[in-house]
Amino acid sequence: MSLDHIKHRDLVQFAEERVNLPQDKANEYRAQARRLRDKLEGYVGEHPDFTLRKMILSGSLAKGTALRSLNDIDIACYISGADAPSDVSKLMDYLKARLENAFPNFKPDQIARNTYSVTVTFRSTELDVDVVPILYDGDEDWFGNLVSQDDGSFLLTNIPRHLEFIKNRKNKAEDFTQVVRLTKAWAQRAKEIKGSEFRFKSFMIEMIYSKLCDDGLAFSDYPEVLQHFFDYILTTGLREQISFSDYYSKKEIPNFTDEVKIVDPVNAKNNVAKLYTTSNVRAILDAAEEASDAIEYARRATTKQETVRAWQKVFGTQFQF
Repeated sequence: MSLDHIKHRDLVQFAEERVNLPQDKANEYRAQARRLRDKLEGYVGEHPDFTLRKMILSGSLAKGTALRSLNDIDIACYISGADAPSDVSKLMDYLKARLENAFPNFKPDQIARNTYSVTVTFRSTELDVDVVPILYDGDEDWFGNLVSQDDGSFLLTNIPRHLEFIKNRKNKAEDFTQVVRLTKAWAQRAKEIKGSEFRFKSFMIEMIYSKLCDDGLAFSDYPEVLQHFFDYILTTGLREQISFSDYYSKKEIPNFTDEVKIVDPVNAKNNVAKLYTTSNVRAILDAAEEASDAIEYARRATTKQETVRAWQKVFGTQFQF
């Protein structure tokens, strides 16, 4: 059996060498985010008209699921006050202008207005920080209206609770973030091969693993858990609704009629997969089937060379042993 050729410990080594963001880089990027936050908070102290209430590191770096290929980080910026525009386009202009005032020594191309965010680029690290505004009206639990990066609509969210949700799964399963990172590496490769039809948001991968975690799946054997992930996708066809009850009752969830139904764990009325089409689902299922077959073949392969080639169908030629 090829379990003698490629085992859990080999995937641990592969993750450390090829997949995971190195700890020193993670620390450097977090420090960069802190400097941005401190600079903005200093600006706010001198300009109370810019009613910044809170800045929170979010996304993969905050959750511990960042890949080695990370080149940008996300910061949620809670903004309130009568002067904060409710029009998305005007809100982006408002945020960009204040970031330019907070960083007067930056060159014009270091602060770029995007459609739904503003990107600050630091020359020292070539790191992009995407600042995403959240309109905030003083909710004590830090709910606010985020500008969706999918379609620009305002979306009720809660960044602290999102981070707490993932932290709770990490506490349940020590290897939670590592299997998420490995699966994101698979999805990244699938995207490169299959093109635009393949889209599989990291957040959706996290939610599927959260469901499997809550169902009691052990995360201690990486080949087993990856096989289970792909088999879950194939068995359900992504037709099974995924939802949680950490912050609301499941009775509050509306009757979604979308192709894929993965309910935001902090907002019962938000289906995070609502924009996924039949062709998107088909592309995910095809990629999952290929990965599942490759892992299954790897289990039966009689030589290490065959086993490695099978795993390369999951992770690409960077998988070398």
